[in-house]
Amino acid sequence: MREPEVEIWADGACRGNPGPGGWGVVLRARGREKALWGAERETTNNRMELRAVIEGLAALKRPSRVRVYTDSQYVQKGITEWIHDWKRRGWRTASRQPVRNAELWRALEALARAHEVEWRWVRGHAGEALNERADALANRAIDELLARAQA
Repeated sequence: MREPEVEIWADGACRGNPGPGGWGVVLRARGREKALWGAERETTNNRMELRAVIEGLAALKRPSRVRVYTDSQYVQKGITEWIHDWKRRGWRTASRQPVRNAELWRALEALARAHEVEWRWVRGHAGEALNERADALANRAIDELLARAQA
């Protein structure tokens, strides 16, 4: 892939699994950055990891060359490897169970199809500044959700 026009740094967080969760995204394009975040009251970490990437791709206004950075092997391997077999088996796992979060996987695949996407896994909590920032945004979203619930 040629150099990306857009970088998406995405992360999800959950307090309890399931529990309150948040997602955070840092988009970088043409020397500018945009931060996005959101939360759900009762969710899982994997759902928040997926939502982060979905929200990042959904924020793009036109088809682009995109490099997505995630610290979730679930997301990275799911979209680049596992999804092909899930679809072939009618959204079932190898053990014939329904694929968890299938609606999110479908949404992610549809959004990714509009772009030229390169998927990069990065080690979480390893000092990568933009990954740490996405994590902080996800946790900020949870904090804001919990503060609203107590108000």
